[in-house]
Amino acid sequence: MRALTWTGLSPPPPSTVARMTMTSKMVVVASRRMTLRKDRVCVRATASSSAAVSSGVGVAEPVELDEIGEKSKEWKWKGEYSINYFVESSPEEVTPASQTVLLVHGFGASIPHWRRNINALSKHHTVYAIDLLGFGASEKPPGFSYTMESWAELILNFLEEVVQKPTVLIGNSVGSLACVIAASESQRDLVKGLVLLNCAGGMNNKAVFDDWRIKLLMPLLLLIDFLLKQRGIASALFNRVKDRENLKDILTNVYCNKDNVDDTLVEIIAGPANSEGALDAFVSILTGPPGPNPITLIPGINKPVLVLWGDQDGLTPLDGPVGKYFTSLPDQLPNFNLYVLEGVGHCPQDDRPDLVHERLLPWLAQLSSS
Repeated sequence: MRALTWTGLSPPPPSTVARMTMTSKMVVVASRRMTLRKDRVCVRATASSSAAVSSGVGVAEPVELDEIGEKSKEWKWKGEYSINYFVESSPEEVTPASQTVLLVHGFGASIPHWRRNINALSKHHTVYAIDLLGFGASEKPPGFSYTMESWAELILNFLEEVVQKPTVLIGNSVGSLACVIAASESQRDLVKGLVLLNCAGGMNNKAVFDDWRIKLLMPLLLLIDFLLKQRGIASALFNRVKDRENLKDILTNVYCNKDNVDDTLVEIIAGPANSEGALDAFVSILTGPPGPNPITLIPGINKPVLVLWGDQDGLTPLDGPVGKYFTSLPDQLPNFNLYVLEGVGHCPQDDRPDLVHERLLPWLAQLSSS
C-alpha cells in the first residue's frame, strides 16, 4: 500500500482520505482478531451446525426484497419525519408464548438486513422492523443532527403509537445500543425484553476511548472527522465507500460466511446510500457525539436480556472494553444470558442466521406471554 502522505497545509485529496479511512478500519479489525479464551459459552459453527442447517433446524427462506417493499408502511414521527416500517402481523401458529418483536438494524443497513430472520420469527411471533431515521427508505432530513438518543426516542414513540403492546427489542450493532437506551428510558413497560447482537459501544468509534487500539488511531480518527466536514472531501469519500465493489470488499471483511456476501446484500447497503440526504446522514453520524455508553445503562435494566456475539467481530470485539463487559454479565446479573457464536462476524443475524435462531427462538418461547 502506498504511504498515506501529502504536503502543504491544504486538505489531502479525497483519494488519500478514502485510503486513510479504509486503512484505519483495517488496522482496527486486524488487531482485534485475537485468539479468545475457550472458557466462555460458545455455539460452534462446526459440523454439528452444518448438520442443523441441512436438516432445516433454525433455517427459513429469506424474504424477497420486493415482498418487504410491498408490505412496508409509512409512519410520521413527531408528525414530521417519514419513517419506513415492515410488519408481519399474522403468525402461522399463535401460542401462549407468542411475542411481539421489533427488529432494529445497524449502521448503513435497513429492514432487509433481517430478511433471513423474518420468516423464522413470524412463524410464532408478530414481527415489526423499522428503518431508523437516516437509513433505508426512511427520511434523511437535511441538517438533522443524528444522535443515539434521538433513535432511542424514535423507537419508544414507535412502540407507543404503532405497536401499542409490550415488545421485545432485537437490535444489531448501533441498533442494539439504541434498544438499550430505549429500554433504560422506557417508563410505560413498552419494552418486554432485549436481544443484543454485537452491541456497539457508541454511534461511532470515539465512544470506545479506553480501547488501546482506538487510542492509537484517535489522531487519525479526529483528522478524518475534520476532513468529513469539508463538503467536497466528504462527497468524494462517500462515493468511494458506496461503490458496489468497495462495499463488497468491506462486507467480506465483516462477514465470516462469505457465501452470504451476495449482490442482494450489496444492494441493501448501496441502494439507500444513493437517496437524497444520505451523505448528510453519513457525515453527521460519523462526526457526531458517540452517545451513552451501554456499560453505564445496563445495570438499570431489569428486563430479560439475551446477548449473542460473533467471536470474529473486528468492530466490537469480545476482547474490547464493551465485549469484556458483556461477557462478565451472566455471572453478575440474573436476567442476562450470553452466547458467543464461533466463526461469526459483526452481523450474526445475516452472517449465520441458523446459529442466531438456535438460541433466539427458544429464548423467546420461554418469555412469559403476560
